[in-house]
Amino acid sequence: MSDSFDVAAYLARIGLTPPPRPDLAALVRLHRGHTAAIPFENLDIQMGRAIHLDPAALQAALVARRRGGYCFQQNGLFRLALTAMGFEPRQREARVRRAAEGRILTRTHMVQVVFVEGAEWLVDVGFGGEGIAEPVPLDGTATVQDGWTYRIAREGRLHVLQRSLHDRWNDLYAFTDDDVYDVDYVVANWYTSTHPESQFVLTLTAQRIVGDTRHVLRNLTYGVASRGGDWQTRTIARSELTPLLRDVYGLDVPDDARFRALDGVETTTR
Repeated sequence: MSDSFDVAAYLARIGLTPPPRPDLAALVRLHRGHTAAIPFENLDIQMGRAIHLDPAALQAALVARRRGGYCFQQNGLFRLALTAMGFEPRQREARVRRAAEGRILTRTHMVQVVFVEGAEWLVDVGFGGEGIAEPVPLDGTATVQDGWTYRIAREGRLHVLQRSLHDRWNDLYAFTDDDVYDVDYVVANWYTSTHPESQFVLTLTAQRIVGDTRHVLRNLTYGVASRGGDWQTRTIARSELTPLLRDVYGLDVPDDARFRALDGVETTTR
């Protein structure tokens, strides 16, 4: 699979030169470079387009067209890159936890685990503005990333990614050590991108980590937080949307683009 991956084009996309070897320092650089350069977004879903996860489609969308994507696209592309550069990522499927919802959500988040320099590390470039900027060790050690503090706690068989907020640990998602294969993501991707009750169908989103600042857009609510601080949010006008997507997220969308959550566009499976 890595033979068909254009490493040079990918590294140019994230603004890096080839790392000398598959070590922890290179993994951190790649992770940070990816999250800074490639925004988390679901605009294709919102514009009624199908999401394809094959290597050619991922490279065409996120590298050649310089678009972003959501977890299956982001981590799918990152897995291809890591594999091509000598790492051995193992795929996992996570269940997102949102305490405010008070219900069990579907297991539809893709993450990866990489063993490097004698330790296992969570790798996830596809969780958006609240996610990790660099790998997190699975051994429970807390890590501070630009003012945001994360750790992985154990809960029986589960690894639980947590973030510290106001001196309390809050769960983000949980996953097991079970291996997951490409085919396992097909149904999850189809549900996430087409089901009428999927949050990615109901809500337009664009999210990006820029240095120590997080930018999160959900429909017409735009939030910014720096150094692990509280979110400052405001409501934008519909006319501000396209300029914001271009200026903050680097997404060149057509002036006349219509989005399902805002304009009633229907999705397609083709």
